[in-house]
Amino acid sequence: MESLRERFLDSHGDALQQYFAKMLRVLGPQGWWPARTRLEVILGAILVQNTAWQNAALALKKLKQNRLLILAALKNASLGEVEACVASAGFYRQKARTIRNFLTWLEETCDGSLAVMFALPPAELRRGLLQIKGLGPETADAILLYAGRHPVFVADSYSRRILARHGMVPRRAGYAQVQEFLHRHLPADQTLFNEYHALLVEVGKKYCKRQIALRDECPLQEFLPRDEARQHLARGEKPRLTASTAAWDTGETVSAGCEPR
Repeated sequence: MESLRERFLDSHGDALQQYFAKMLRVLGPQGWWPARTRLEVILGAILVQNTAWQNAALALKKLKQNRLLILAALKNASLGEVEACVASAGFYRQKARTIRNFLTWLEETCDGSLAVMFALPPAELRRGLLQIKGLGPETADAILLYAGRHPVFVADSYSRRILARHGMVPRRAGYAQVQEFLHRHLPADQTLFNEYHALLVEVGKKYCKRQIALRDECPLQEFLPRDEARQHLARGEKPRLTASTAAWDTGETVSAGCEPR
């Protein structure tokens, strides 16, 4: 049987494979997504938009305490009840409405069934999710990958920033462009995409930060382009990025949409 390594077909793919192997060796498996059910994944993907995972986790805990992690109960809950449960996630009115919008779409499109929903072809399901007010590409793709187990890479701002600093994509590359790059150079494997995205988020949070990169400590330091790697070598300091190396990433807050830790 063909191995994952054999399916990386070009120089970009080979480099991406090396990144993955190094991150996995240093950081270990990340165990994403931390949820018991597909509904919990969907709700978590909505609640973590523009906030830290800890806040979303508190909201999920409150929903569970009120027995609203059951689809039938959540459908019957009032908007006020949902708002009260998700307040810790911030933007609670907006997120409660997004949850309600999703449930309405599910009822109208999939007879209220998650099984029917995830039986749809991935491209059709993605189009449907993007029609729901409050769901953007990152949240939709997180649902597809982590709840639907479809090979769709979540090209969030952590992924875009890391790949840009390593010269793999333009510094101002957008979500769709980076996702297309990853889909072109990685094998379409849900398990790989799951772990790879989780590892990139961990590197982005701990080392490859928006305003400062801890290069000496980063597992991917050895793969940096020469100009990036030697930028501050003479001074032996943890370099603060210049505007030209950091300002490309305009979607930092959205990156919180996929960091379930």
